[in-house]
This record gives sequence, C-alpha cells and structure tokens, in this order.
Amino acid sequence: MVKEIGSVSERSASTDVSMTTSGNAEEGKTEIAVIEYNEPKFLEIVSAGEEEYLKDRDASSVTWINVDGVHDFEIVKKIGEKFGLHPLLIEDIVNTSQRPRCEYFDEHVFATVKMIYSKEDGEIISEQVSILLNKNCVISFQERKGDVFDIVRGKIRTGKGRIRKMGADYLAYSLIDAVVDNYFKVLEDIGEKIEAIEETLITDPGPEILQSMHKLKRGMIFLRKAVWPLREVISSLSKMESKFFKKSTGIYLRDLYEHTIQVIDTVETYRDMISGMLDIYLSGLSNRMNEVMKFLTIFASIFIPLTFIAGVYGMNFHFMPELNWKWAYFFVLGLMAAVAGTLLIYFKRKNWL
Repeated sequence: MVKEIGSVSERSASTDVSMTTSGNAEEGKTEIAVIEYNEPKFLEIVSAGEEEYLKDRDASSVTWINVDGVHDFEIVKKIGEKFGLHPLLIEDIVNTSQRPRCEYFDEHVFATVKMIYSKEDGEIISEQVSILLNKNCVISFQERKGDVFDIVRGKIRTGKGRIRKMGADYLAYSLIDAVVDNYFKVLEDIGEKIEAIEETLITDPGPEILQSMHKLKRGMIFLRKAVWPLREVISSLSKMESKFFKKSTGIYLRDLYEHTIQVIDTVETYRDMISGMLDIYLSGLSNRMNEVMKFLTIFASIFIPLTFIAGVYGMNFHFMPELNWKWAYFFVLGLMAAVAGTLLIYFKRKNWL
C-alpha cells in the first residue's frame, strides 16, 4: 500500500521508538559504506566511522550511505535523527517484516522493498531494504551484508553509464532497478527447476517430486507477496510530482514499472504451471492406482472361484499322493513363500510398492 505525505504522523502521536528489532543480531557487526561522487570526482569509504557517515555532505556531490545490518538500533537511530527521519520510520527500518511501500515527506522520500534470493534447493528467502532519498543523498538499510548492488557500485567506480552524471534520484532508481533485475534471475532459476520437474514428472513421478512442487509453490506465493506491493511503489514514484525526482528520471521509473509487470506476469505463469503439474501428478497417481486395482481385480477374479471350490471340498480327498509324502508340508510352505515372493517382485517392478 502506498502512503501519502504525512501518513506516518497519523499512525501515532508518540515520539518514542521501540527498541525491538527483527534484524538478526548474529549477522555480525553493522558495517557502513559511504560513496560520494559527481561526474569528475569519486570517493569510497568501505568501513566508515561515525564521523564519516554523520558529517555534513558536499551539496555538489551525490552521497550513498549503505548500512549493512539493522540490528544495531543505536546506529540506525543516529542516522535517522541526523537526516530527520520520523521515529516511526526508524522503527520500520529495524523491524524487517514491513510490506513494500513508499512515503513522501517535505525533506525526503522513504521506500521499503524486498530483495529476493534463491537457494540451490529451491528455497526463496528475502531481505528487507529500506531506501531514504533526499536532495543529494541516498541511504540504504539492509538486514545483513551481501546484496545485488554490485553492478551499481561498479558503474559508479568506473564512471560507466550515466549514473555519475545524474543526481541522487537516479541512484535511488538504480538501487530499486537492481532489486527488480535480480527477480528475473530468481525466476530464471525457478524456470529451470520447473523444467526439470516436468521431465521427471513424465518419466519417474515419485513422492519427492511432490515435495519439490510444493516447495516451488510456496516460493511463488512468497515471491508474489513481495512483487505485487513493489508495483504500487514504483507506480507511485513514477507518477508523483516531487522535488526529489526530476522529469529526466521519470522515464526510467516508467521503464522499471514495465519490468515489474513482466515479473508479475512471469510469477503468475509459473504459479499456473506448478498448479498444472500438481494436477498432472495427481492424475497420474490416480491412473496408476486404477491400473493396480485392475490387475488385482483380475487376479482376485481368477482365484476367488478356485478358493471357493477348495473351501467347499476342504481338499479332503482319500487319494491325494501328497498326504503320504514325508516332505509335503514343507513343500507347500515353500510353494506359498515362492508365490508370495514372486508377487512382491512383480509388484515392485511395476512400481506398485
């Protein structure tokens, strides 16, 4: 949901910020990097101290302050107070279960997005990224170290592209664009897993395939919850009239909105494909069960009359050679074991067991 100007102050009149954070304190020390640049100049401080990230910035340059780790509340609070963040926004930064959204203020624009990763086993995990934009500065808050912004850093360092010629609004766009581009990579991995599952579903459908499909289905639901609100965020940024976003950046935001729509369409397509595969799996399982029941019905239809006849007469005939045979009892036991074993082997080869 996109919130309008001043909506934070309407949530609560209190100026106290909760000290509870949902960032993982086990991720290690909070690290802050500062990049300051314009077209001819570039400065990067990898591990910035308090005197670096809290000092007054050069108005002729664009500054990017990246905070890795929001579990240290005091650091986040100091940065927030330095740049005039509402106490409730500081609380939203450290509580990392926020829905993607954006809010507009007189002095800055605040946006929250979800950065998505895909593990090798198909599990999808997310990380909240909060982005603060004011006139000449962008501040990004991440849950932990490691992100998808290396391409942005590379362009700033090398001066390639237009980023060093543009303002802070273009930097904010570039960060969100990197997040959306990574969605395509995650969807590409999911697409490969779907193709592999489809092949296995036709050749050798087993219980493990059902587990993989359910894991993918949960992942797509998870991804959908992250992407749909992001569409609203980017739509709002591209349409809003603000002193922080220039008209020259609007065309890039509109292009980013189209990319988000493509991601949503792909997510919906994959969801339908996974649902279809589940239907195919259940139909195949039902067909196999029908084949098994058909065989067992034929088998039982043959032996039930024979069992009935044997039961009526009790096999108590006077002239039965086996009755006087010393090993007859053990032979019959062996015969029953052989018949049972043969049936078990047959059922196993037919994948009925």
